[in-house]
Amino acid sequence: MNILIIEDNEQNIYLERYLLEARGHHVSEARDGPAGIAAARAVAPELILLDIQMPGMDGYAVARMLRTLPTLDTVPIVVVTSYAMSGDRAKALLTGCDAYIEKPINPHTFVADVEAAGAGSRSKEQAIS
Repeated sequence: MNILIIEDNEQNIYLERYLLEARGHHVSEARDGPAGIAAARAVAPELILLDIQMPGMDGYAVARMLRTLPTLDTVPIVVVTSYAMSGDRAKALLTGCDAYIEKPINPHTFVADVEAAGAGSRSKEQAIS
């Protein structure tokens, strides 16, 4: 699977990339929201892993922007974040994200969780709602 990681933390990128590539996935990365949107347009990912807490443009704004782009409106977006307060998951889903993984990630289940999210690609009906 072609996966784009939008994340500002170098250690998180390294771990996610390592785990995903070890299972045969192709990984691209972007370090902030605007770069993530540009990368998503350029690489046409099959799935996007998105951090919420990033400088400048947070993940919620990135997700909303990605959902306005016709070529990306059905690409699953999985939030990977340390935001774990009541309501954070619902807020992510309302902005167009499809799944939610809390940090710190579990290296033993992370790839399976990502693959499960990718298997359930968004339909046009989901993209419209």
